[in-house]
Amino acid sequence: MRRWALFIDGRRVETESFQDVSNPSTGEIVGAMPVATAANLDAAVAAASKAFLRWKERPDSERAEACRAIARTVEANSEELARLLTLEQGKPLNGLGSRFEIGGAVAWTRHTAELALPLEVLQDGPEGRVELHRKPIGVVGSITPWNWPVMIACWHIIPAIRAGNTVIIKPSPLTPLSTIRLVELMNEALPPGVVNVVTGENEIGAQMSAHPGIAKVTFTGSSETGRKIMRSAATTLKRLTLELGGNDAGVVLPDADPKAIAEGLFWGAFINGGQTCAALKRLYVHDSLYDDVCRELTAYAKNVVVGDGLSEASTLGPVQNKRQFEVVSAFVEEAKEKGGRVLIGGDPSGGPGYFYPVTLIADVDHGCRLVDEEQFGPALPIIRYHDVEEAIAKANASSMGLGGSVWGSDLDAAKRIAGQIEAGSVWINKHGAIQPNAPFGGVKQSGFGVEFGVDGLKEFTTVQTVFC
Repeated sequence: MRRWALFIDGRRVETESFQDVSNPSTGEIVGAMPVATAANLDAAVAAASKAFLRWKERPDSERAEACRAIARTVEANSEELARLLTLEQGKPLNGLGSRFEIGGAVAWTRHTAELALPLEVLQDGPEGRVELHRKPIGVVGSITPWNWPVMIACWHIIPAIRAGNTVIIKPSPLTPLSTIRLVELMNEALPPGVVNVVTGENEIGAQMSAHPGIAKVTFTGSSETGRKIMRSAATTLKRLTLELGGNDAGVVLPDADPKAIAEGLFWGAFINGGQTCAALKRLYVHDSLYDDVCRELTAYAKNVVVGDGLSEASTLGPVQNKRQFEVVSAFVEEAKEKGGRVLIGGDPSGGPGYFYPVTLIADVDHGCRLVDEEQFGPALPIIRYHDVEEAIAKANASSMGLGGSVWGSDLDAAKRIAGQIEAGSVWINKHGAIQPNAPFGGVKQSGFGVEFGVDGLKEFTTVQTVFC
């Protein structure tokens, strides 16, 4: 078993304490995570602060080329990263699994490398010239979750360094190894201290959000943890970007074609085993085609193979950890007790591994946790509705607002309804299809700030107005 090290100021830093990282498919130990101390975090902040003084002065073209070099390095080591990711996260190598995630990380890095924030001239006339300059913020703290650890690490790190900041990343203790390796690879293209990684349990994240040497925190994870970060960041007035939980609703209109939309509905809900913030988590279907949608979804789900991620035959892997497995199990059991009809799944095996079958639950409604709360796993409730206004009201009856979708044949009508969904992103006849040139972020308790594209790059800058 390999004992991994922190990576600070361009070098490996050993720790006294370690924590085992296990494979959710088998329970086997796949590596040992270094447990950072407050002193390690202070060293990382010092290194990043020192590197910032030089990195912010690098020409924009050099920072862009460094990001391109990172993309080339990650791509050259993609199979190593994919296998490491599968071992600790569980998702399959093939399909929309680990290779897909690494490929997405490379694509996002390449796109971000080509973004720029040129000087803006707000006024230039007899009254004088006014220029808007964008400046890097300083040291950025990145805190990432366990569901897409490599992709989200790149979403945080690459725009931060592209804008001239330096970074300290703290990955989830459940999936730290692929992030450590990613940072090692990034450092082949970067000066020491520009990107650093510290690992450990939640206390290190709390120390980061309160640390006076960190100027901004970008966080992807639960709304509960986001609120804690806001509280601890308040003392130093840190800038924040928070991409938090979602309980995304999909609305199937009366003119939809059940057979045509079944595949899109399925992968909108079950990509990464449903362990995605912007996955489809509640499906509202008009009464006139409710039975047809249930039938087509079930027929598609029957052909999906859930198994060990290292098997090329697997389409979906396990739930990543015991706690989440228990959440999904409890939500499904309660839905069944309240009259939910199991179309497929709903009965997990006894292990080994946290395997939960693809589960579709019909004839449920608001009032059970599978509908009201974010299950973050492979179980989808299907809710019958009779009036479109009723469906819109129910879709919006959530404290969260990350994503939503509308499914129908009349695109103009679907677009009108999409405009009434209270969410940061709304898709028509698809769900969760994010892309690097389109801003992505939540409303309500799904967070604030955006990622991706020029708007996401601006999140890592401050504005300086120069009056000439």
